[in-house]
Amino acid sequence: MRLTTLIGSVLIVYSGIACAGDGKLIGTAGLNQLEGAGGGGIVPWATLSGYDSQDQISANAFITQVNLDDYRLNVLGANVSLYDRVELSVARHAFDLTTLGGEIAQTVYGAKVRLYGDVIYSDWPQISAGMQYKDLEDTAIAGLVGAKDTTGIDYFLAATKVHLGAVGGYNLVWNLTGRLTKANQLGLLGFGGPDNSDYELMLEGSIGVLFSRHFAAGMEYRQKPDNLGLGEDDWMDVFVTYIPSKNVNFTLAWADLGSIAGATGQKGLYLSVGGQLW
Repeated sequence: MRLTTLIGSVLIVYSGIACAGDGKLIGTAGLNQLEGAGGGGIVPWATLSGYDSQDQISANAFITQVNLDDYRLNVLGANVSLYDRVELSVARHAFDLTTLGGEIAQTVYGAKVRLYGDVIYSDWPQISAGMQYKDLEDTAIAGLVGAKDTTGIDYFLAATKVHLGAVGGYNLVWNLTGRLTKANQLGLLGFGGPDNSDYELMLEGSIGVLFSRHFAAGMEYRQKPDNLGLGEDDWMDVFVTYIPSKNVNFTLAWADLGSIAGATGQKGLYLSVGGQLW
C-alpha cells in the first residue's frame, strides 16, 4: 500500500507539469480501464487512451484500487496511444485476499486499433478492436478451483459515441463492447473450467452524462462467464469523474462485483487516478 500511495502522489505531481496532447477535446480520451485499456472503469471503450492527433504520440499512467468486503484489488498500469490509431497497454493486478491472507498477481498486456470513426464528429460510433493477453503468476488457487489454464487472451470489439446536448443540453456518451473470453474473474482465477473451456461472447456497456468539460457521471455493466460453477456474477458500477485538465483525472465509483470465489455480496468503493505524461 505504501508503494501504491507513493506512485499515486508522484503521478499527480508529474501530471500537473506534463505537456498533454492537443489533438482532442478534454474528456474524449475516456479513462483507464482495470485491464489497462482506455475506456471506462470496468469496460474498454472504442476511444484510445490519449489526446494525440494523427501526428502525435501520448502516454498515460494510472493507479486503481477496488476495496470489497473480503478482497482488495490494486492495479498499476500504463498505456501509449500512437497517432490516434493504435493503443498499447500494460496493467499489473495484485488481488489481496484480505480475509484469507495472501495475494494473487497477474499481468495484462493489451492492444487496440481504431477501425472507424470519431467519437464526436462521425455520424456513426467510433469502432475499435482489441485484445488482452493475461498471464497469471500465482496459479495455486486457480488450480484448486478447477481452472484449465493460467494464461489466456480476451478479444473485444467496442463502439462508442458522444451525442452533443442530448440530455437536457448536456452531452451523452455510451459504449457497447462485445468480448470473447475464457477468463474467470478477469483471469485472477485462471481460464476455463469444469463447466466450460470454450470462448463465450460477453456483452459490456457504459452510459454517462457529461455535465461539463470536467465532470461526468454514469454507470457500467459487464457480463461474466461462470466456467468454474462458483456462481460468478456480472459486474456493475455507478461512477463520478472529475477531469480538471487533460493531465489528470479522478474517478470514484460504487462497484457491485457479486460473488467472487464463493464469497457473495462483494461490493465496495472503486477509486482511480490517471494522468497523461505527454
